[in-house]
Parts: sequence; structure tokens; C-alpha cells
Amino acid sequence: MATQIEPRPDTATRPRHVAIIMDGNGRWAKARRLPRAAGHKQGVEAVRRVTRAARDLGLEVLTLYAFSSENWRRPEAEISDLMGLLRHFLRAEIATLVADNVKLRVIGDYRALSADLVAMIDDAIARTAANTGPILVIALNYGAQAEIAAAARRLACAVRDGAMEADAIDETRIESELSTHDLPPLDLMIRTSGEQRLSNFLLWQAAYAELLFVDTLWPDFDGATLADALEVFSRRQRRFGGL
Repeated sequence: MATQIEPRPDTATRPRHVAIIMDGNGRWAKARRLPRAAGHKQGVEAVRRVTRAARDLGLEVLTLYAFSSENWRRPEAEISDLMGLLRHFLRAEIATLVADNVKLRVIGDYRALSADLVAMIDDAIARTAANTGPILVIALNYGAQAEIAAAARRLACAVRDGAMEADAIDETRIESELSTHDLPPLDLMIRTSGEQRLSNFLLWQAAYAELLFVDTLWPDFDGATLADALEVFSRRQRRFGGL
């Protein structure tokens, strides 16, 4: 039986929005002399655990970096395995998301995926659209630089068409064009496996987010690890440029 994680009482220091770069599936498998696909499969199990833990810990939004726009450079067989696991996750977890009042969101150009997978994603989004609880955001075929460039193009078109003046473009206006514009600001970004880079993930949103790099490989990440990360966050002093 899974351990129930008690929400922390110090709500003033609890992040509202946490994002995770899920890294280390391949190394987890290699250490056990297993194929990389086995690591990705265990990574999906970690997604299940952490999604439930995020709800229990009182997070409003959990954003997971599932597939970047650069991941297409991986071997075709590995990409096929990853897409197969995404299908499995959607089939297996959608009923739980509905029952737990979790709303699913997807950011990134997921419509570039196969037609059957796009249909599954659209169905999962629609089935959870009325949910009023925590939001699970999955980044699929996502790249932050592309997101910012797309926002700039939309604003440039608005100026060209006379819908706005160029001088009206400021940080708030750019942010309103991002895929996360209606979500709480990003408070904490975690990367697993010991790597210390953002890998083109939520670059704009992370401007004042706290960053936490942990050695835990993603398949070993669980509710207790997430709770530890929130505890570290609670001890950070966030000044947002002030004193």
C-alpha cells in the first residue's frame, strides 16, 4: 500500500507550481544491465507516484518535461518506446485523473505526434477539463525557445495588423502569449539525475524560480523525494531582485 503523504502545514512557504525535468531513465536501466526501454517504463511508474504525491502535498500545478523538441534526435526505436509508454499512461491513468479531480494540460506542439496519440491526448484533456483540483501539465514536443519565438511572431503580427503598438510590448504582454499564461508562476524547478542545466525547458517562466538539482535518478523519484524538495524550497529566501 502506498504511503499517504501529509501536506505540510506551512502553506506560506509551499510552492504553488513545481516543474520537473525527468532525467536518468537510461542510466537507471544501464546500472541494472537492462534495456533503456525498461528505464522509461519505470519512469512512467515514477510519474504515477509523483502525480499522486503532488496532490497530497497540496501543489496547485505540477509540470513534467516528458518529451522535448530535441528528443526527436534519439534513435527511432527509443522514440517509439516512449510514445508507446505515453499511450499506456493515458489509457491507464485517465480514470484516476478524473476520479482525483486532476485537470490535464499539455504544452508544446503535441499535434505533431501520430494521429492516434493526438486523439488520445485530446480525449484525456476533454475528460478532465471540468475538474477543479490540481493541474498536471505534460510538456510534449516542447521547447522553450520555440515557445518564446512563437509568442514574438504573434505579437509582431498584431503590430503589423494595427491591433497594438510596438511600445505596448512588455514582459506582461509577452507572458500572456506563452502556453502557461493562465497558470500560477513557476516557483520551483527540479532536475533529477545530477545534471545541472535547464535543457530548453520553461526558460521564460524560470526567471525567478528556485532551481534544485538532485542526484536521484527519475525512476527512483517518489513522494518522499518530492517532499524533501519542498522542504528545501521552504528554506530558500526569495527576493525577486529586492533586498
